[in-house]
Amino acid sequence: MALAPGLLGAIVVLAGLALLDVDTFIVIKYATAILAAIVGWFAIQGRTWWALPLLAAVLVIWNPVFPFDFHGQWWVAGQFGAVIVFIACAILVRVPAKREDARP
Repeated sequence: MALAPGLLGAIVVLAGLALLDVDTFIVIKYATAILAAIVGWFAIQGRTWWALPLLAAVLVIWNPVFPFDFHGQWWVAGQFGAVIVFIACAILVRVPAKREDARP
């Protein structure tokens, strides 16, 4: 399941609300982008295709390498949108378990 990285991503983005205008917000961008990629990988493994565009949007917008310069109320609303995406993916993305006792 993508529960742990999804909830951790939501916590990181919420913590980033306190650091929006600080230079260390770049750390929040790195963590958010990495966790979006991890949850995206779980979505691919679990064949949860609806989650991929949402996670790709989070990955692109919070990209620290080629950053977008967002400010104001729309950026704060985007933070809350990312929290909703992470929580929804944490709850709904499930990776099928591999059976270890299967004999060839």
